[in-house]
Amino acid sequence: MSKEIGLRKRIGLELYRKIHQERVRKHELRTLFWECTLRCNVACRHCGSDCRVSSVHPDMPIEDFLKVIDGILPQVNPNKVLVIFTGGEALVRPDIEQCGMELYRRGFPWGIVSNGLFLDRQRLDGLLKSGLHAATISLDGFEEAHNWLRRHPQSYSKAVEAIRMLSGEKEIVWDVVTCVNRKNIDDLGQFKEFLIANGVKDWRLFTIFPMGRAAQMPELQLDDEQFTRTLDFIRDTRKEGRIHASYGCEGFLGGYEHEVRDNFYECNAGIDSASVLIDGSISGCPSIRANFHQGNIYRDDFMDVWNNRFQPYRDRSWAKEGICKDCSLFRYCEGNGMHQHDDNGKLLVCHHRRILP
Repeated sequence: MSKEIGLRKRIGLELYRKIHQERVRKHELRTLFWECTLRCNVACRHCGSDCRVSSVHPDMPIEDFLKVIDGILPQVNPNKVLVIFTGGEALVRPDIEQCGMELYRRGFPWGIVSNGLFLDRQRLDGLLKSGLHAATISLDGFEEAHNWLRRHPQSYSKAVEAIRMLSGEKEIVWDVVTCVNRKNIDDLGQFKEFLIANGVKDWRLFTIFPMGRAAQMPELQLDDEQFTRTLDFIRDTRKEGRIHASYGCEGFLGGYEHEVRDNFYECNAGIDSASVLIDGSISGCPSIRANFHQGNIYRDDFMDVWNNRFQPYRDRSWAKEGICKDCSLFRYCEGNGMHQHDDNGKLLVCHHRRILP
């Protein structure tokens, strides 16, 4: 496989581009992230949270977030909007179940992203009784690699315990997410077998981009050969059909498009996804730079912001500069994911350029 795009795939990209343009026009809200806390029980080396914001920032009161939900409710079909609790680590809050139940009563499915450290049997049962619909557990390889990345001696064992519990649940959708780095890339084949043996059906793999703490740790970044090898691994795993592996939502991948993901690349931030951050800021995605918020729930109506202030997400012509300026693939990529730009809007990573011929 190379970065070159064949005729059939280019036709597919053109068709998907039209679908994307229609989705932009409609901008129907489908996913709402709530950064409910910046507190965390681990200290991940690659943390993508805005590390310039102190973790002593108080958690947002449930009542404040539910006011947003109640403002959204008349304008959406709640059954089609997934609310995802993120952080920090969402499960450090003892009131997640309370908020989840309120969402459930209003008809919103909800889920969590967790490191699994606080997800024991009692907590999981409480979450399920409160209507938990979806869960993602982070597991970044075997014990040495995972605990090194998460910087907690029990992180691996607790994540594995959480995965084994979830594998016995039939009523929720769940997956495992792995951040591929230089510590775990050579073990991906064995790790795949481990996940299959432990009942994992869906596996998302990401590479680490230079934001947050990861910006200061170049050893977390794959070189171009390792990056290309990761894509080859995902493509081959998908062909095997024993576990549903996919590359994360970031980055246009040229000839690998539709071979390492279910769909062609698109950045959904501000198109069908939005976020309410810890300080009330309204953004497209929790990973997007802190100076690119569109409003704040404490002074703005969320749906007014969603409908009228997300134009930079929906018209990406501003991103056609630097290495993107003369790129013939910009029509498909639109300058990569919104979270791949620094505080000045400069693109940090071009995934397509990293792929070896």
